[in-house]
Amino acid sequence: MRTLIGLVLALLVAITGWMVTPHATAAGPLRFSISFPAARSAEPLDGRVLLFISDDGRTEPRFQTDQYRANTTRPIFGVDVDGLTPGAPVVVDERVAGWPARSLKDVPAGDYYVQAMINRYETFHRGDGKTVKMPMDQGEGQQWSRKPGNLYSAPVKMHVDPSSGGEIAISMDREVPPITLPADTKLVKYLRVRNDRLTKFWGRPMYLGAIVLLPAGWDTHPNARYPLLVHHGHFPANMESDTWRETPPDPNAPANQRDAQAAAYKFYQDWNGPNFPRMIHLLIQHPTPYFDDSYAVNSANNGPYGDAITLDLIPMIEKQFRGIGQGWARVLTGGSTGGWEAFGVQVMYPDAYNGAWALCPDPIDFRSYRSVNIYDEKNAYYYLEDNPWKRTPKPGYRDYRDHLFSTFEERNLVELALGTHGRSAGQHDAWASVFGPVGDDGYYKPLYDKATGAIDPEVAKYWRDNYDLRYILQRDWATLGPKLRGKIHITSGTMDNGYLNNAVYQMEEFLMRATPSSESEIVYGERREHCFTGDTEVPNNAGSRTVHQRYMPAMAQWMEKRMEKSAPRGADTKSWKY
Repeated sequence: MRTLIGLVLALLVAITGWMVTPHATAAGPLRFSISFPAARSAEPLDGRVLLFISDDGRTEPRFQTDQYRANTTRPIFGVDVDGLTPGAPVVVDERVAGWPARSLKDVPAGDYYVQAMINRYETFHRGDGKTVKMPMDQGEGQQWSRKPGNLYSAPVKMHVDPSSGGEIAISMDREVPPITLPADTKLVKYLRVRNDRLTKFWGRPMYLGAIVLLPAGWDTHPNARYPLLVHHGHFPANMESDTWRETPPDPNAPANQRDAQAAAYKFYQDWNGPNFPRMIHLLIQHPTPYFDDSYAVNSANNGPYGDAITLDLIPMIEKQFRGIGQGWARVLTGGSTGGWEAFGVQVMYPDAYNGAWALCPDPIDFRSYRSVNIYDEKNAYYYLEDNPWKRTPKPGYRDYRDHLFSTFEERNLVELALGTHGRSAGQHDAWASVFGPVGDDGYYKPLYDKATGAIDPEVAKYWRDNYDLRYILQRDWATLGPKLRGKIHITSGTMDNGYLNNAVYQMEEFLMRATPSSESEIVYGERREHCFTGDTEVPNNAGSRTVHQRYMPAMAQWMEKRMEKSAPRGADTKSWKY
């Protein structure tokens, strides 16, 4: 009988990479011993080992981390490793902090799906003299759960009982495969371009990706030169991720997918129609070691992405694909992250672009950094001034009925479990890496303590002086105002899930009284959530029109109106209007 049990356990290890040590024979509290085999890497690994415990078997536990709502996240525990050798165990026990269970001893006894993964780091010897260990993007857009090269174990359903103790050994014997790159089509071109500025900053080769959508007739009008629409946002894997489809909908697809496919195909048809504006459309892939997107501006922690994109990549694209190549013939758009970028880039490079359509932008006034005023408040997690005998949590994520899903603190504690030193690839770590100064350890200097929420006023001042768009506009309006007149367009839902509408209200207060006049446009969607893009005629975040179908005609009209005043004498201003 003992031999049979041994054979069964050996087979279990061979198939799943798991070994369960019976609780009855183990002493001490419950612990997980996590390792990887030499067959996966003969070299030691740096990174963050993550343990996932979930009661939901519909997907693998590694895919159940919700950094936005935070309320749907199942328990995660993380341990940093440096030089972890093959076969060496990483121990997760009750001393390791996690979220939302703060310790293994807080996990109720029950049957769970359990999985482990390592998010691998590499060492960067940066040009500023700092050395850091960070997760490098591998073509997936800083999504650690599916990052090529990351090792993981098969999820296994098992009984977990912290009160009974014991040891569970896990082998991360599987590896996420490489990304399959999309192929060019007649209209869509994919480029990967090494950038010297970023390479110098990070101390290793760094690249920018570009997805170029050419206007209909580009190949049959070889003498035409075109304006450029730069569409910013999170990492776009391909043109299809931007609601583009070159074939009719699949009649066998589920109804919701078929509707989305029909809308994407309609955009393709409109793009090739006789009356659609002829522009080059550009999506940019610019993940950093901190996030899936650089925010398209220069940053002390991420490097000179603003210059790399505006001064290097865009002129190269315009030269290769017959862009006009002048500031009057470039416009910007994007939603959420892309909304902040469209606005921020227009402010930082006022002469290089001729209009920003910033849709549901990330915080554009840090007096409303979501629900936090980073200047007048001492704590990012709690309202402390209202009563010294209690702490009222600050909200983090809601729906249009103001139903609270998670607090500001909870959204940050998810990130803390996923990575120290801002290496979670989460939203708040991303903002802090872009907006913050460099700390003594080489990583970003935090605006607030992730554990307590205490705000550092000196870091807040750095954020204000360099990236608070409302503050910068108000401070420098005498210079910026004439350059930005008529160029600023903003949309926001009044019930944005992350409270981003509050910053838009404060921006509006300035823009509406600015002298000289801003001639800006702000559109609100009553009771609309994130990300309201300005279409007031359709239900919340629905509709068949992409932002291109909605705004490109207005962009074209604006450039035509401005071209006589803005275009250099002798510039080609008509060949694209065929």
